[in-house]
Amino acid sequence: MPAMRFSIPLILACFALSAPLSGTPLLAAEPSAQAEVASLATPKERLDALFAELKKEGDEEKARQVADRIRLEWQDSGSATVNLLMQWANTAITDDKHAVALDILDQVIVLAPNYVEGWNRRATLHYQMGNYRKSMSDIYRVLAIEPRHFGALAGMATMLETSGKNELAMRAWQQFLDIYPSDRKAQEQLGELAEKLAGSRT
Repeated sequence: MPAMRFSIPLILACFALSAPLSGTPLLAAEPSAQAEVASLATPKERLDALFAELKKEGDEEKARQVADRIRLEWQDSGSATVNLLMQWANTAITDDKHAVALDILDQVIVLAPNYVEGWNRRATLHYQMGNYRKSMSDIYRVLAIEPRHFGALAGMATMLETSGKNELAMRAWQQFLDIYPSDRKAQEQLGELAEKLAGSRT
């Protein structure tokens, strides 16, 4: 099969929807809602509550705050060792030591195969290294673990579109918006794709 061509700035922006937030201050969320979510016992319960909040939040800025809290939940593996390895991987990526970062992320996945951000971070790194098929393969693993992973859906949609698979890309954006309906960029991407497909059928 021919090699796929992608727009690097666009797809990295999409992957950034779920990028690590270390050192990034979160905007103030509604205190009562935040306290209610924090009081829930398990990560799954907290995520379910946050996704319910994200789906019904019509204000773009407030929805972004909820999405940030979801990302924070995803980042915590529940293992101090895995969390430390993720920090090392992020440092290696920042230092452009991609091969080192890939080795570390491989170890993260071996140690915690159900840790969604291990797969997601490796998908992003594979893309940066030009390993496009491996990137898509890792995205599929992310979505198998967490079908609501809007960052992975955005990355998938962009890769599908840039490889000419516009109908599949539109489905991915529709899935994204079903989870995160107030994201304006996703709305724009879906609208542009719909117009493109409509034009190709006339």
